[in-house]
Amino acid sequence: MARPRDIDAHRQRLSAATWAVLAQGGLTGLTVRAVAERAGCTTGLVMHTFADKAALLRHARTLLHQRTAEGAEQAEATATDPRSRLHAVLTQAVTVTDEKREEARVWIAYTAAAVADPELAELHRTHNRAFLARIDRLLSDALPHLADDVRADAAVTLVALVEGLNTLAALDPTTYHTDTQHRAVDDILTRLAAAHPHEHASGPAPLDPGPPGPTALGDQLP
Repeated sequence: MARPRDIDAHRQRLSAATWAVLAQGGLTGLTVRAVAERAGCTTGLVMHTFADKAALLRHARTLLHQRTAEGAEQAEATATDPRSRLHAVLTQAVTVTDEKREEARVWIAYTAAAVADPELAELHRTHNRAFLARIDRLLSDALPHLADDVRADAAVTLVALVEGLNTLAALDPTTYHTDTQHRAVDDILTRLAAAHPHEHASGPAPLDPGPPGPTALGDQLP
């Protein structure tokens, strides 16, 4: 019988191999054989640890959540005040580095698989909402003047911005480079800091346009 520390060592080796295969080969490249070759072990050992491809994907998504959460925790710990903590967590999340591009490729591969797999989709929602809750908390501390609904909308906007920039930068780091990403984050944070408590980051709500006008050519004829 394998000792617990041997099992842990095998799992760590397979974790690293799963991550590397998914980051480099994407969803189509993620197979039990590819993970085994990367880890330098037999397919039997992989199957003993991960029953199927979905299990590999679930593990990769959990590992991604752990890595990004650790990065956010470190960013919070280095900041000295609420606003700088919010800024630090967001900017470290969009920094274009080899590690971040790798994380984005894993995220893209996972979400592609999750579209057709409710269990994978639920795991993704759980981890994404954990990041959303963190940003909402940081916003509450940094910009307490914002109304609850405005803050909630702002948190969703910021998370969507970060995830979108990371996805685009994974494929086009030249256009979506670090400075561009940081400016996008800074622009929204600046608007939020200056916003009226009930005003959203994009500006005041649009004016009521009044009753609808003609919707078809026949409506315009006498």
